[in-house]
Amino acid sequence: MSSYPSPPATAAPPVAPAGDGCDDEELARGLVAGDEDCLAAVYRRWSSLVYALARRALGNAGEAEDVTQQVFLGVWRGRAGYRPDRGPLGGWIVGITRRKIFDALAARARRGELVAAAAASLSRAALGAETAADPETVLDRLVVRRELGRLPAAQRRVLYLAFYEDLTQPQIAARTGWPLGTVKSHARRGLHRLRSGMERREPLEAAV
Repeated sequence: MSSYPSPPATAAPPVAPAGDGCDDEELARGLVAGDEDCLAAVYRRWSSLVYALARRALGNAGEAEDVTQQVFLGVWRGRAGYRPDRGPLGGWIVGITRRKIFDALAARARRGELVAAAAASLSRAALGAETAADPETVLDRLVVRRELGRLPAAQRRVLYLAFYEDLTQPQIAARTGWPLGTVKSHARRGLHRLRSGMERREPLEAAV
């Protein structure tokens, strides 16, 4: 009597992550109640849309990723404020996305203004124009110089190369031998610290 091999066991169907089978109203209720599985499902459902909106508005993949993270952090932190009667969950998330994009654009504008102001101040200082400048300009230049002197050496070097020698970030990377990502990180952190120091309005004589 011949024997036949037993048929292979049927694989169990894949199980969808918790929350993925819920409709928007169920997800919203779970989210407001603090269900982290619902937050994960909300992220899977809307993160690609949030990223696409941010990428289109900002034109930068890294900034779009940062905005996407900020949006869903805002969704979680602000979940108690969601009101279904004011609109669907997706619309609420898109509203948060627009605000975070606006914040990112405003931060970019502030960084650009700071770079322009600092570059102008440093350029005038390099030309020895202190005596020809008005007192307010001289004071601004001294504040910039003081705050630059307080930066860590790597951040200070990146900003000096950018302002004094007008080098681009790839050129700074080639000059220093640092990876481009490291140069960008030093520039971003240095500008942030420079702005914070200038906004403190500390009396100049305290550190000169």
